[in-house]
Amino acid sequence: MEFFNSIDWMQILRCFVVGGLICIIGQILIDKTKLTPARILVIFVTTGAVLGGLGIYQHLVDFAGCGATVPLTGFGNNLAKGAIEEVSKSGFIGAFIGGTKAAAGGIAAAIFFRIFSLAYIKAKNEKTIK
Repeated sequence: MEFFNSIDWMQILRCFVVGGLICIIGQILIDKTKLTPARILVIFVTTGAVLGGLGIYQHLVDFAGCGATVPLTGFGNNLAKGAIEEVSKSGFIGAFIGGTKAAAGGIAAAIFFRIFSLAYIKAKNEKTIK
């Protein structure tokens, strides 16, 4: 019972609401525009990077936690934050390597799970070769 008393239920609610709102925005873009999912992905990552570079997105992260860091906008924020930190350490070249270093774990996980899904899950449109 002590476990449930130590949980910050308001933080969970904020996380759920903010993450849900980001998803709702994506769904509205899919339903009401002719944007492809790939373009929406780019818009979300770019928006997160711009807001992160300006320091605005950090306020959302402080408020919603993983509700703001898990969606694609959080990935863009992570890229921008890494680039800014690396520029202060390495100079101009840090703008190119900082984002990749900061997001390396997420990039590696995406590659791993894509390879796993290719190896074990057959796509609906994949035809069997006989």
